[in-house]
Amino acid sequence: MRAALLHGTAGSLVLTALVAAPAGGDARGASPGRAERHGVTVAAARAAEGIRFGKCAEEQDGPGSRECGTVTVPLDYARPDGEKIQLTVSRTRATGKNGEDGEDGKRRVPRQGSLVFNPGGPGASGMHFPLAGLLPEWKRIAAAYDLVGYAPRGVGRSAPLSCQDPKRLLNGPSQAPANPSESYKKKRVARAKAYARGCLKRSGSGLRHFTSLNNARDLDVLRAALGERRLTFMGASYGTYIGALYATLFPSHVRRMVFDSAVNPDPERIWYRNNLDQSLAFERRWADFRAWVAKHDEVYGLGSTPEEVLRSYERVRARLAAEPAGGKVGPGELQSAYLQVGYYDDYWPRRAEALSAYLKSDPKPLILQAGPQPEVVAGQENGDAVYTAVECNDAPWPTDWRTWNRDNTRLARVAPFETWDNVWMNLPCAYWPVPRQRPLDVRTSPGELPPTLILAAERDAATPYKGALELRRRLSGSVLVTERAAGAHGIGGGANPCVNGHLDAYLLEGELPVRSEECGPHPEPKPASPGDRFRPRAAQLSAPLG
Repeated sequence: MRAALLHGTAGSLVLTALVAAPAGGDARGASPGRAERHGVTVAAARAAEGIRFGKCAEEQDGPGSRECGTVTVPLDYARPDGEKIQLTVSRTRATGKNGEDGEDGKRRVPRQGSLVFNPGGPGASGMHFPLAGLLPEWKRIAAAYDLVGYAPRGVGRSAPLSCQDPKRLLNGPSQAPANPSESYKKKRVARAKAYARGCLKRSGSGLRHFTSLNNARDLDVLRAALGERRLTFMGASYGTYIGALYATLFPSHVRRMVFDSAVNPDPERIWYRNNLDQSLAFERRWADFRAWVAKHDEVYGLGSTPEEVLRSYERVRARLAAEPAGGKVGPGELQSAYLQVGYYDDYWPRRAEALSAYLKSDPKPLILQAGPQPEVVAGQENGDAVYTAVECNDAPWPTDWRTWNRDNTRLARVAPFETWDNVWMNLPCAYWPVPRQRPLDVRTSPGELPPTLILAAERDAATPYKGALELRRRLSGSVLVTERAAGAHGIGGGANPCVNGHLDAYLLEGELPVRSEECGPHPEPKPASPGDRFRPRAAQLSAPLG
């Protein structure tokens, strides 16, 4: 799931199933063969020598005391003595002191090793995650754990993938029709085919090894390299799918595991059908944003009902189609920027202010928030390439355009906001030039896996709530904490003290509720004031903050 790290035209989570799958596997779907299991054992044993941490590369450095290093993994786990790749890793040391009482009178929790975090994507880097320890909500966890982030295979400096010249992301302005014509669809089909070919041409024959299963295997090698007998892991969005695969493959290697905004792991939904679910959920969240804007009509003047706010948005879209703002922002750029309101309500005030200003003849806020950012296009293109490669490799996809056209034409009648942009983001998978896998059947038996924690917002758009329910059903002993009447994507360490209390209790004390619990929603954002700044959450530290 592209989730929190959206950029480019509209990347999003996605998902699937149709089409004949390759032979092989057992009742658990794409069960790892003996060669892959042996390859993980070999790679982990080699990695146990440890990571040589040192100063971070200049572009990775920032506030705090991060240190960086690399861990070596096989490109193909069936051939552990074959080609190797290196994954970059970052870390901040635990800040607490064992057994001492703090100034607040609370007993400090003993240091507990490494907490490894994956922010999702696919295509997101966790290299900046250790900076989360600077946020107030993470102070206690940062005192007890070394905070560890990493760039998964294909991302950043970790054997980076590419599918097209990054400069193409600056080509614009672009269109984003909610009701595309047949001629427009033909152009997008041709573009998807060219993009798929470009992935193979620019990234080579090793492209087939960039998969979620290999991401889970890499995680076990990283565990060994960190000197941990058992893994403490937190995944957000797509990171929960990596964690779910890991829990299925290596249940005895799990110490504690947090799934924040869970992907639906049902093999029948990886990835095409999950994508349909996501587009529908985005329509609900888009309505939530419009209702909030209408509530603050005295501030923004965009309408006193959600329907009136929608008409204001459509006026902006029509004007941009006729004359792009600053020659840079057309309907496509507008769509990409406002897709983010479905992920985080932190964006709501600034996005509403930009619409309001544009309709009052001031395009500058909209250009600032939706315009191209040349300084980040290389990272965006890389993230898009990894996203596409992993999801296309992971599972069978429909290969007949008529299937996509039929399913999404129906869906767009009730969910027009995100549906077609989701199609264009994922359509290269219909024409993917390398073999695909069958998804693993995520599942653990009672007593096989230590208790795990699932966090989910009831109105999450990127990973709809039923995915958390499905994950709880499949991971025996897991407990779900739900933030009701809220829809932020990635809620751990965020704005809800109730959610954070459960997260702290689990990671610091190993305590879980006896049964699944509910938290009330976090406060809605307040209308923006001049000079207000966006403050990221941990799950957003690798996302563009438009």
